[in-house]
Amino acid sequence: MSLATLDTAQHPSLPSASETLFKAKAAKKLSFEQIAQHIGRNEVATAAIFYGQAKASPEDIEKLSGLLTIPYDALEERLSGFPDRGRSVEMPPKEPLIYRLYEIVQNYGYAYKAVLNEKFGDGIMSAISFSTKVEKETDADGNNWAVITLRGKWLPFSRF
Repeated sequence: MSLATLDTAQHPSLPSASETLFKAKAAKKLSFEQIAQHIGRNEVATAAIFYGQAKASPEDIEKLSGLLTIPYDALEERLSGFPDRGRSVEMPPKEPLIYRLYEIVQNYGYAYKAVLNEKFGDGIMSAISFSTKVEKETDADGNNWAVITLRGKWLPFSRF
């Protein structure tokens, strides 16, 4: 199994906790799925904590500290603040997989918007009241397919 690692040269604006978390993850040879199961979170949400894009709860910090053998106080100091979301990726992204996700929105963004507006009315899909998951499907020919589910609360625009 290949594990996600962190190249700090490619991510110079990540918080200091990111490098600490990724080093411990690599040393323990743990996947995000394994870490997520241990802390009771979704694997994407867990990875977002590592990248400084999601807030870790006190329980998350305690469980991460124990699992990754990182002193609680050091981890708590670095993870207890509010995330500075969105700083980790330059636009447009250069990393190929992240670029493809960006490209999906470029190519299908207005189509998604039109269909969502027809189904829900004038509004937006929340990225705050939100969940996501990644699944792997294999078709009858043995081809692997990535399935990404985005689930956001619909927020209608207010009339005023």
